[in-house]
Amino acid sequence: MSFPFDCITEFMFFETELEQADVILVPGSSHSQLMERAAKLYHQGAAPLILPSGGATPQVETTEWAFLRDIGIALGIPEEAILKEDQATNTFENARFSLEVLKRQGIHPKKVILACKNYHARRALLTYRFIFPEDTVFYVSPVVDRTGITKENWYLNEKRIHIVMNELEKVGKYFRHAILQSGASSSLPLADDGTIVEDK
Repeated sequence: MSFPFDCITEFMFFETELEQADVILVPGSSHSQLMERAAKLYHQGAAPLILPSGGATPQVETTEWAFLRDIGIALGIPEEAILKEDQATNTFENARFSLEVLKRQGIHPKKVILACKNYHARRALLTYRFIFPEDTVFYVSPVVDRTGITKENWYLNEKRIHIVMNELEKVGKYFRHAILQSGASSSLPLADDGTIVEDK
């Protein structure tokens, strides 16, 4: 019997087939599983470079980037294969600053892999696709982080429901304004916070 909220599961939890890529991108996180996945993909030859992203946060001693880099090195990734972005404070900055790092390195990736939390996959993909050039091809390799959330259990526990639904709400909150700014309604007057300035 289907679950009434299967549509949320299908939207939020997904992954794609993987192909050879130019770089593996890791959105900022204090969960080791993301870099562990990136390292596994690197050793499998999926991409020659890994770009973790993330600045200072109370969850780590230094920066999310340093936390993730150290895991990568411990897992046998050469230090020169790990690019640096240690300023981002949210997913939009993860994407924007990562693209800036790649450009400064003279790297214009055509194919990239996103190693991200499974319940963050939809928002991460939308964000990076919004920031990166339109012709960039994205592959998504999601992981189960230390919360233990999966598409089979997220709705069985109040805390997990809160985490997943919070992510779903962020998709609507963040991309409502992005759609207005990039779509047919881009001529609408917007306030600094992205809300529509209504006529008097």
